[in-house]
Amino acid sequence: MSNHEIKDRFRGFLPIVIDVETAGFNQKTDALLEMAASILRMDENGDLYIHETLEFLIKPFEGANLEKAALDFTGIDPFAPDRQDMPEEEALNQMFAKVRKELKSVNCKRAILVGHNAAFDHGFLNAAIERVDIKRNPFHPFSSFDTASLAGLVYGQTVLAKACEAAAISFSNAEAHSAKYDTEKTAELFCEMVNRLKRLGGWPLIENEAEDDMASIFHSGK
Repeated sequence: MSNHEIKDRFRGFLPIVIDVETAGFNQKTDALLEMAASILRMDENGDLYIHETLEFLIKPFEGANLEKAALDFTGIDPFAPDRQDMPEEEALNQMFAKVRKELKSVNCKRAILVGHNAAFDHGFLNAAIERVDIKRNPFHPFSSFDTASLAGLVYGQTVLAKACEAAAISFSNAEAHSAKYDTEKTAELFCEMVNRLKRLGGWPLIENEAEDDMASIFHSGK
């Protein structure tokens, strides 16, 4: 039986990869139009992988601002007759129910948002939570993992498409800017970076190897 458990990897936090598509940059005034969440799990070798991705198309909240430039960029038509969307509160409650169930199953105490330029996604998520007055938020209210920063460190690339290319992850610009696609690519990138660190000996740190490394540093005079 494996000793590797996701609850031990991030001090009890469960990483959930989130991407939102919006009708602008102002989290207080601009509509949240799409949201997706990839739930990650850990296999018996201690590697992360995508277990499930949730996708929600969301109705603009009453009085929401819709910037034409943002809609043109994403290609989203919030009023398309065949768009199967739902109110923010319903989308959040469905996602949080899934996240809470996963937290319980893996014995994690709280979810932590993973995003590419995570502050943007986190800001829109928190603004929606405040609008609909949800009291039980399973996510940490301000901490997050930002794959743009991590990819800048690991690959020297901060743009999602370029970071995926550097990580040998396929990326289609034609499919980008949908919440589900960007979430899954961000999740693949995050998993690859975490797993790559493990392959290099970063987690779990093997005590004897760590002692040998420190000994070699002292002996070399560095």
